[in-house]
Amino acid sequence: MQDIKEEKTLSIPSFSEALRFWFKLGWISFGGTTGHIAIMHDFLVEKKKWISEKRFMYALNACMLLPGPEGQQLAIYAGWKLHGIKGGILSGVLFVLPSLLILLLLSIIYALYGNNPVMMSMFAGLKPAVLAIILHATWKVGKKALHGMLHYLVAMASFVLSYFMNVPMPWIILGVILFAIGMHLTAPGAIQLDKKKEVADVAEQSYYINMNQQAHPVIKRVLVKQLLCFLVLWLIPFLLLSVVTADPAFWQRLSTLFTKTAFFTIGGSYTVIPYVANMMVNQLSWLSKTQMIDGFALAETTPGPLVIVLVYTGFMAAYNHFGGSLLMGTLGLLATGYFTFLPNFLFIFVGAPLIESSQKSRIIQAVLSLITATVVGVIVNLAFYLGKDILFSGQAVSLSHTDWMALGWVLIALLLLTRYRLNVLYLVLISLAFGAFRYIIT
Repeated sequence: MQDIKEEKTLSIPSFSEALRFWFKLGWISFGGTTGHIAIMHDFLVEKKKWISEKRFMYALNACMLLPGPEGQQLAIYAGWKLHGIKGGILSGVLFVLPSLLILLLLSIIYALYGNNPVMMSMFAGLKPAVLAIILHATWKVGKKALHGMLHYLVAMASFVLSYFMNVPMPWIILGVILFAIGMHLTAPGAIQLDKKKEVADVAEQSYYINMNQQAHPVIKRVLVKQLLCFLVLWLIPFLLLSVVTADPAFWQRLSTLFTKTAFFTIGGSYTVIPYVANMMVNQLSWLSKTQMIDGFALAETTPGPLVIVLVYTGFMAAYNHFGGSLLMGTLGLLATGYFTFLPNFLFIFVGAPLIESSQKSRIIQAVLSLITATVVGVIVNLAFYLGKDILFSGQAVSLSHTDWMALGWVLIALLLLTRYRLNVLYLVLISLAFGAFRYIIT
């Protein structure tokens, strides 16, 4: 009788209501991964009781094991669990579509007016705030990720390899995975795992998606079908860009570059951005370093995952390559977004069921633990990469080359983020105003 009563009070998710939420989420998901997860948790768990607390946290853990931005993947996962494949596709698309459209508009404005003195000064005010945001992220991730001496050593090694030796990020991640497996097999106690508190026990049956339900079955025939579908969806636009557009070699390189980065973004946006920056600026010479840094600042002004900055780099790469063509820039942005975010649907529809059935494995926890430590080193690498240009105008690090006003704004921004917990969007707006004020007085 009690089970019958609980089923009567069960909140059945309406597809139209869920669709409205996914659409709204795409426009209001400021604040990075933490902000995205908080909004979804408040609506799906607290308000609607569509997903239980335990199931939500298990889903988040599964997404952390996969490449790509956890925020979008969690949205795809939730949409998929609630309304099947169509729910997962719509929730994932709507999560990034608003920020993609906003960044397209901002990229066009930047391409047309980026050299305007007022615009340059506003960006000069925003860049120190971006550096402060990265330093704040390093502190937050470091507190959660570094649990022992081995984690500190892995983070330090990742920084040295990426910053001083220019080792590509995929190779560092592969090395860390092999190292973690070897350490677990030979000295399992050496890798200290985070002792997370168990989530308080709740009436799971009062949630539509709960821990009492069986995990999604892993069917080989379905997995093969999904892999073939992904291959077709990837191949069709790749061939179209190669056949229809001018300079096929450029589009082939762009498509393969962002597909490859999508498979190596374990640890989130801060992991992949240094890799893409190195490829775009140093290896391919598609962007200047200033344009790359400005793009990072632009991405902070939009909702959605920070990895959305990659679509800006695709816009500027095509814009520069085709002699300032806004049409080619727009095509570059759309192609970059497609090849960057398409794999996330594959990771959830194929990878999530596999990880759900094995996420309690100690060896998977050990691998994830050291990969998260690697992310700390990579974020420090990004801070150094951007900081040299922001604080020293790209010159040698010395007191004579220091931009003291920029350094002062970095410290003020850090204070606002840590002491007063200022929303990132407000910090961005204040920093733009600071840049305009700096232009007036100088």
